[in-house]
Amino acid sequence: MAKVAILGLVGEEGFYIVDLEAGTVAPMTVPAKGALQTVVDLQKAGGSVIKGVSVAISVTSAEDISNGRFDG
Repeated sequence: MAKVAILGLVGEEGFYIVDLEAGTVAPMTVPAKGALQTVVDLQKAGGSVIKGVSVAISVTSAEDISNGRFDG
């Protein structure tokens, strides 16, 4: 099972690297070429790319998660 994910949020530029084992989230420098460039272009056009993730939900706060609420 993967322990690291790339995360991009609607309305925000750029991506984050989420390391589940280390418990960290850090901004990612996106390469100007390569397979990830296709993902960058899709995100800029309003698209989404999902691979190897079974659930991803946007919430406005940790309190929303605790109360069982999510956006959408």
